[in-house]
This record gives sequence, structure tokens and C-alpha cells, in this order.
Amino acid sequence: MNKVETQTVAEFKPETWGAFINGEFVPAVSGKTFPTFNPGNGEICGHLAECDEEDIDKAVRAALAAYPAWRKKTAAARAKALMKLAADRMQRTTMELGGHAPVLVFDDVEVDKVLDLSVAAKYRNAGQVCVSPTRFYVHEKIYNKFVEGFVARAKSVPVGDGLDEKHRMGPLIHARRMGAIDAMVQDARSCGAKVQAGGSRLRSPGYFYSPTVISDLPAKARIMSEEPFGPVAAINPFSNFDAVIGEANKLPFGLAAFAFTSSSRTLKLLGEQLEAGMVGLNTYAISVPESPFGGVKESGHGSEEGIEGLEACLVTKFISEA
Repeated sequence: MNKVETQTVAEFKPETWGAFINGEFVPAVSGKTFPTFNPGNGEICGHLAECDEEDIDKAVRAALAAYPAWRKKTAAARAKALMKLAADRMQRTTMELGGHAPVLVFDDVEVDKVLDLSVAAKYRNAGQVCVSPTRFYVHEKIYNKFVEGFVARAKSVPVGDGLDEKHRMGPLIHARRMGAIDAMVQDARSCGAKVQAGGSRLRSPGYFYSPTVISDLPAKARIMSEEPFGPVAAINPFSNFDAVIGEANKLPFGLAAFAFTSSSRTLKLLGEQLEAGMVGLNTYAISVPESPFGGVKESGHGSEEGIEGLEACLVTKFISEA
């Protein structure tokens, strides 16, 4: 085993840091702290406030008092407000603001294979994933088969406590999300869309909503322009490439986009024309530690993860010596 040499460059004295609440560092309400360790030598390098529910409530109250309109703002509006604050100090920002990911399915695919991938991706974490596939555009030649297959699979997804291995979809994060999803589904129904599966809350002590499939949606339906962030798949047909690219790109969001086809030429065009920071071609696997994670347009700027994710933490310096 190679010997690791260390050198002490300065005496370091551990400090105690509180939680930053209402513009100042304050100790936890309980007075408790926990140590944090230097990974280079295993020694304690500081103590941090051990916060609990009382501290969280205190922080939330302070934030709401400082900016009471915050809760009503969209992710993009919040980001713009934060960027204005950052501009006062000339600080760089990285913003990931969610999306409304389109999925383009062409008529030359293995339909059942794409369905298996799509249903698993859609209902992962009950659709509460920022890159969750949401707007499905399926070629008219395979549209009916795709919708029928999606509905059958959605109805067979076991929903319940995620600690039970037999379940494949868990609850929504909060009771408020139940009403938000339900309102979006009812809006689609009132606009003439077809709720093919789900579309209702499940009777349970938890916040469970049934895996939902909606087809034939008009553009005016809210779910076609607002991210549902829940277990709802919206499916519409398309007939030609240019039209579906227009539909995929028409929203102000651009975090993720997906497409499935067996044509290498079509794949090349999709990669060039889809407006998203991450594009999955014949796959939903777009988030791995070594690759950049980030969006374009009102889905944000900058990247997390990958080499690109380090750029926000670094300063470029050019040194010239004669």
C-alpha cells in the first residue's frame, strides 16, 4: 500500500457554525450540534447546528416574512429574482428550474419495448422528477396501439408504500399536490381530452394518486403548457417531423427531451433540433454523474455534475511570466 504523506500548512482551530436564518448565523433551537470531519486526516474541523422541525419552521417564517409573494412565483420567476440579487455582488449562478419533457415516438420503433421503458420512466417517483417524460407525441400509424399499451401498463402499476417491495409507485410529496394534479386532470377533461386511465385519488391514508393517462389533448389544456410534476402522461398523435419538432420546442422550457426511432438520419436531426439541455435518443438514461445536468431557455443555465458542473466553483486565471 502506498504511503500517504501529509503536511501541516497552518494551525486549524475547529469552529462552531449555526444555521443561517433571517440574515444571521444562529444556534439550533435545541442547542445541539454535530461534528464535521476533515476527510484528509479524519480530525474534527468544525461543529454545525443540528436543526430539527423548530428550526425549519423558524427559517420558513423568516423567508415568508422577507418575501411574502415568493410562494406564488414560478420556478423561473424565483430564479430571476435570485439572479438579480446575485448581480448586486457579481456572483455567478447555476439554475435548474424544471421542465416539461417531450417524448417523440416514431412509427419505426418496437412499440412494446418503448412502452415498457416509457411507463417505467413516467411513473418513477410518481412523476415527481424534473426530467420526467410528460408530453408524448406518437406517430399516427402506431398511435392507437401505443395508447392502448400505455393504458394497460399504467393500470397494472402497483401503488403503495415504497418500503414494500411489491409496489412500483409511491405517494405524492404533499397533500397540496393531490389537489394540484386533480385540477389539471379535470381541466384536461373539460377541454375534451380523454382520460384513459386513472384520473383520481386513491383511497389511502397517504397522498396517492392513480397512474393517469390522458389522450387527444387540445393545446388549450393546462397540462400541455404546465409541468404536472405528478403521475400523469399526456399523449397526442403527430404525422410529420417538422410539426412534431415545433410542438416539442414551443414551450419556454428546455431541460430534457426524448425520442425513439430506428432511423439514424432521424436521430441525427433530432439531436440537432430538439431544444433541451439533455436529449435522450432511444433511452431515458440521461443523468449520470460523469455527464452535465442542466437546461436551456427558462429551464435554467449552467450545469450540475460532470466536468462542466465544476466550472461554477472555479475561477479561470491566466498567468503570463517573462
